[in-house]
Order: sequence, then structure tokens, then C-alpha cells
Amino acid sequence: MTIAHMIASGTVQGVGFRATAQQKAIETGVKGWVKNLPNGDVELEAEGTPEQVNKFVETIRKGPHRFIKVDNLEIDRSDEQKGYTSFDVVY
Repeated sequence: MTIAHMIASGTVQGVGFRATAQQKAIETGVKGWVKNLPNGDVELEAEGTPEQVNKFVETIRKGPHRFIKVDNLEIDRSDEQKGYTSFDVVY
């Protein structure tokens, strides 16, 4: 298992980013969470196999929906296991 902790900036709030990220996480099989940050960015953490996480990261990097524009995606990866059981939108 691997984890990718990400900060997405750009047009990422008020455009359905969190719900779309959750949908894409379910499709790729990753677990974790997504939440808005006060500065307008979105923070995500995804756990899964390296292949699942890589696919999810690339989906987020490209902007998972036509109204979402990710200008920058900071990614920190680790082999830490947190044992997430779902992918949640955190408020």
C-alpha cells in the first residue's frame, strides 16, 4: 500500500471538486479523504496500491471535471499504512 498526500490549487473550490474526487476515488479503488482549505486550495489523501494511487493522482492532476482547473498539485508520497476504509469528504 502507498499513500499520496496532495494539495491542489487553482479553480478547485465551488466547482464540485470534492464530490468529483470522491467519485474518482471510488472508481480507482483508493481510500482516504478530501477537504477544502481556508486559502482556496483543496487537500486530499489517497491510500491504495501504487497503481491505484498513481491513476488517482493523474486524474486529479488533469482536473477530474471540465469546470475544475488544477494549476498546481503538490504531492508527498509514503508507504505508511493508515487503513482507510472509505473515501470521505471532510467538512
